[in-house]
Amino acid sequence: MDHPPTFIDVKPLRRFGLDKKTVPLIQHIQYFPNPHRVFTELDYFFRQTELMLKQTGTRALAMLRFANIAAREQAQGPGGFVVNKVTVVGSGFVGATVAQYVADKDLADVVVVDILEGIPQGKTLDMMQAAPINGHDCNLIGTNDYADTKNSDIVVITAGIARKPGMSRDDLLKINANIVKEVAEKTVKLSPDAIFICVTNPLDVMTYLTWKTTKLPTSRVIGMAGVLDSARFQAFIGMELGYSVEDIKAMVLGGHGDLMVPFPRFSSVNGVPITELMTPERIQALVARTRDGGAEIVSLLKSGSAYYAPGASVAHMVEAILKDKNRLLPCAVYADGEYGLKDVYVGLPAVLGREGMKKIVELKLTAEELAALKKSADSIKENVDQMNKLLVAV
Repeated sequence: MDHPPTFIDVKPLRRFGLDKKTVPLIQHIQYFPNPHRVFTELDYFFRQTELMLKQTGTRALAMLRFANIAAREQAQGPGGFVVNKVTVVGSGFVGATVAQYVADKDLADVVVVDILEGIPQGKTLDMMQAAPINGHDCNLIGTNDYADTKNSDIVVITAGIARKPGMSRDDLLKINANIVKEVAEKTVKLSPDAIFICVTNPLDVMTYLTWKTTKLPTSRVIGMAGVLDSARFQAFIGMELGYSVEDIKAMVLGGHGDLMVPFPRFSSVNGVPITELMTPERIQALVARTRDGGAEIVSLLKSGSAYYAPGASVAHMVEAILKDKNRLLPCAVYADGEYGLKDVYVGLPAVLGREGMKKIVELKLTAEELAALKKSADSIKENVDQMNKLLVAV
């Protein structure tokens, strides 16, 4: 596959005395597959080239080492670090909140793209004006041109509509599927090395559609919901017990909806299972509230839905990926036999790092828990089948 040149310009290096044997080797830097992942390539290239040049004399070797430093300086962004790039598709409340959190965490430059003229531009300009106060140097731009998303490390898809009064579930499914399919097609052409995080509802189904459309490895297409649902469960546990949420860990698996599966026995406060701290009745009440967490907010807002916690959940995943943190997080990932599930995107415990989803962790579940997880996955597969009937086959 041919790749466009990166932003490393070799021409200025000639003035430092690089000879005819060395310059062509340096020019291989021009063909890295992704300019935002240049350090590993640089290290490998210069190690190999240094071995080859040991016979050419100390002058050539010294020039090569100087070129290494110069090339690195050209590959770096502000502050001497490689600049990551995250694209957020959709400038609604969720998309804008994702962009804000990613920038505030100083994780990456952010491009927000939307078909609505002026909205992404205005929101990102507002965020840029907050940067001096929030203390980051990330660049945020809003655009209506997908060309600006080129060479993104991560693409977050939030584009879509919420269900409106009188709208059937099939209507919502068809509209959002057409939007997500188009978005995936456009972005993967410009960022073939990106990792995709899907947020659009129905989330598990849209994540499956994104994978089918992009034809990327399943490790590079992930859905957000499990992090959000687990955070809600954690928050409700903290509110119930009066303990710091920093000490609370929770696990919610399955689909993002009525059939999600909270796991009380895998939820704890600083290592103490919540089953030791609450009665079964109170735990079940929190489980029910977690399942209805999004609906509760919708009923209170009257118009609109949650966006702070969903945005924070996406930023949490982005951080785990860009920093290669190997975080064990519940995400919508592709099951290919794990937990007895096949050909479905569903919430499972997964390790996230720079390659995306590195592995699925299989927990020892009871028969009841496994049955609940399978029921949730079966519901997702039914929705995928329904989507395929509503769309041209994916």
